[in-house]
Parts: sequence; structure tokens; C-alpha cells
Amino acid sequence: MKDQPEGRAAMLGRYITETGATVRGAANKFGISKSTVHKDVSDRLRREDPELYRRVKEVLEKNKQERHIRGGLATKRKYAEIACRRRSSFR
Repeated sequence: MKDQPEGRAAMLGRYITETGATVRGAANKFGISKSTVHKDVSDRLRREDPELYRRVKEVLEKNKQERHIRGGLATKRKYAEIACRRRSSFR
């Protein structure tokens, strides 16, 4: 997959639009870097498939608007786990 950037760009684009995945999520799924995902879906995909590029851009823009919410939820989970560990250690 790493040898075929054009096919990879389309595959990443379809994955992101179908699942609503973030750049980081797509990178983890395909075992490539976030920089590579971003380069593929912003540069290569724009040239190869403008319609898919437009749909991917919409998903990524939505993810960008929601990232502060995901970050807050992650922090909430982190401190809830810490509190749970503290409670269980006192028993």
C-alpha cells in the first residue's frame, strides 16, 4: 500500500467518508503516519477525485469542529479512571 500513493489516497478518502474517521484514526487503521494521510487526502485526492475530496473535506471539517469535545471527554475518562483506581485501593 505504501508504494501506491494514488490508490491509497482514494482508499483513505472512502474510509474517512464511510466511517467519519479522523486523520489520526485513518492513520492508525492503515498503519501510516498522520502526515501521509493528510497529504493524500488534501493534495493527491484533490487531483484524482474532486468529488470524493469535497466529501472528505466536509468530514474532516466536522471533526475539526468537534475535536475540543473529544478532548474534553478523553480528559473526563482519564480522571474518572484515576478516581476509580483510588477508590479500589482504599478498600
